[in-house]
Amino acid sequence: MQTSTSSPIIEPEDKQRIRDQALAEGFDEIGFTISDIGEEPGKRLNEFILSERHGDMDWIVEKADRRRHPNTLWPEVKSVIVLGQNYGPEENPLANLKRSEIGSVSVYARGKDYHDTVKKRLKRLARWLIATYGGDVKVFVDTAPVMEKVLAQKAGLGWQGKHTNLLSRDFGSWLFIGSIFTTLEIPADEPIQGDCGSCRACLDICPTNAFPAPYQLDARRCISYLTIETRRHIDRELRPLIGNRIYGCDDCLAVCPWNKYAQQAQEMTLRPRPELMAPRLLELVALDDTAFRAFFSGSPVKRLGRHRFIRNVLIAMGNSGDETNLDAILPRLEDTSAIVRLAAVWALGQLASHERYGQIKDDLMHRDQDVDVVAEWNLSKGRL
Repeated sequence: MQTSTSSPIIEPEDKQRIRDQALAEGFDEIGFTISDIGEEPGKRLNEFILSERHGDMDWIVEKADRRRHPNTLWPEVKSVIVLGQNYGPEENPLANLKRSEIGSVSVYARGKDYHDTVKKRLKRLARWLIATYGGDVKVFVDTAPVMEKVLAQKAGLGWQGKHTNLLSRDFGSWLFIGSIFTTLEIPADEPIQGDCGSCRACLDICPTNAFPAPYQLDARRCISYLTIETRRHIDRELRPLIGNRIYGCDDCLAVCPWNKYAQQAQEMTLRPRPELMAPRLLELVALDDTAFRAFFSGSPVKRLGRHRFIRNVLIAMGNSGDETNLDAILPRLEDTSAIVRLAAVWALGQLASHERYGQIKDDLMHRDQDVDVVAEWNLSKGRL
């Protein structure tokens, strides 16, 4: 969204009017900051890339130049309005991790796709801003190369905790972030100087040790990256650590003590769909592409695609310790997708006896033309 009118300086009383309008649109938080974020965030991004902690998220490298500074993304921007949308869960998401028969879906993905909800509100607010004060605007919801968390901290919404996510005094870990870049000159709010103190809860709970140090993340070991971002086979050493998490991971968010101030989401579109609160693995693993698209219509899970999703489900089944899952795993050994077949071989090896695994291997391995799947057949042995 963009227009080309004059860009006046916003007075403090008008700033309050913008704040009131944002809350009327349904946002839970709003802050204002100048577009200059300094050089430090860009330096940290460079270090992240040079250490290859981004994994196969090549888009981070490709868009790094624009991500380093808002004015590189849009040279005309003067101020940034940062909006927060609460998506606090009804119950502790860690409870699902104890149930091996179900798949655990990250809290943010249990309702409708937040991109749609937040972006519609951003656009309405931006149109009102143009009509009321003029100026040019652009709106963003984490699909563009924007340093959202840096801007949110500068705008006073919260601070980045040791788990690298934004923490809010009022909403804990549970805020979606959107932003409006504008040529208007708006007085900035004071940044939040939050403090995690000596707390290590988020670092210690991580099943895969994805935090090399406080305030640092190695995405290659993060379960959210492994189950959502990577298009590769998941490393064998990490598969047992994923448990029943089939889309994302909330561990470091859910364990944070600041969540004692969190509130349940009021926005109905962000409330969880009942079928995604505790979906049964046996039902999910049977989804073909058509059924997958229908089941996850309107959900961010749909963007993952059926093949990688079934990969995740099979890993969860392999971690279940439940041999009754074997009959549901067998058809996936001949799936059209190699990424599914490899995960099925691994899951079979986790649950089947050594003898049964050998019999199935003798029958199927020689038919597979994928070198990675064949290698997996030879690495997995079945239970003695």
